[in-house]
Amino acid sequence: MRDHTNLRAFELADELALMVYQTTSGFPKEERYGLTSQIRRAAVSVPSNIVEGCARDSQSDYLRFLYISFGSLREMRYQISLAERLGYLNDQGGPADLEEKIVEAEKVLNGLIKSLRTK
Repeated sequence: MRDHTNLRAFELADELALMVYQTTSGFPKEERYGLTSQIRRAAVSVPSNIVEGCARDSQSDYLRFLYISFGSLREMRYQISLAERLGYLNDQGGPADLEEKIVEAEKVLNGLIKSLRTK
């Protein structure tokens, strides 16, 4: 079994989930069960799937969960972009910080996936 706490991809995903919860707490109340919920679910899905993949015995299962995690990361990227265009994000620790963290997480997770595919 792999230790997810040793992975930079997990560390970034975890930080991103915290950032998303903090950022979306200021979204309009009418979005509580809409965009806020969608973004938060995607944000939690990223580190959760890394953790679940690490708990799997086979390399193929591990990779499958990393791909799911990457898909959730891309989904969240779109949802954050939508929230920004709707005016739900302000400049205080908002879109630029989130975008930077998402891009970094995508690069690191993609690098992990590529390194495992070549083994």
